[in-house]
Amino acid sequence: MRLFVSVDLPPALVEPIETVQETLSRAPGLRPTDPAQAHITLFFLGGVDDDRVPEITAALEDAIAPLELAPFEAQIGGLGVFPSLEYIRVVWLGVQRGVTGLEVLHEAVVDALEPLGFEPDDHAFTPHVTIGRMDHAGGKSHVQSVVEERTPTVGTMTVDRFSLTESVLTEDGPRYRTVTDFSLK
Repeated sequence: MRLFVSVDLPPALVEPIETVQETLSRAPGLRPTDPAQAHITLFFLGGVDDDRVPEITAALEDAIAPLELAPFEAQIGGLGVFPSLEYIRVVWLGVQRGVTGLEVLHEAVVDALEPLGFEPDDHAFTPHVTIGRMDHAGGKSHVQSVVEERTPTVGTMTVDRFSLTESVLTEDGPRYRTVTDFSLK
């Protein structure tokens, strides 16, 4: 199973995300993600044997138990791209408020999973919500102008939990299933 650790966005933010995606809809080559599955990835584990799920779950539970991290507010908004405006693969919404809480959560997850042999990304953690992927550069100039000219605010959410999530690849794109939820104090 393909697994990742995420903070899932609430249903109330689906429509505002769709509104931002509409501003990008004229960009050939940009494939929007499903806003109903919007999330902030804290850690991507990749392919994992089913029998390791209990070990991963226990490690994540142990990692958050000593954390003095209470639920906090995060504001989603602003636009960005990976890896750069010249070569766009991913279009994302950023986190305008609540970054510190997400960084603390990310570090706790990394500290829990590294001893189990899972390597974190080799780049700095940038909390974001992927809203589109570029299949080809046909719409690059439109995406560049929207990203440079707009700073949308999607909304605010309470981060009071995170999830171990399975990504099932289908012909219609990935479908996500929560394996385990973890609550903040």
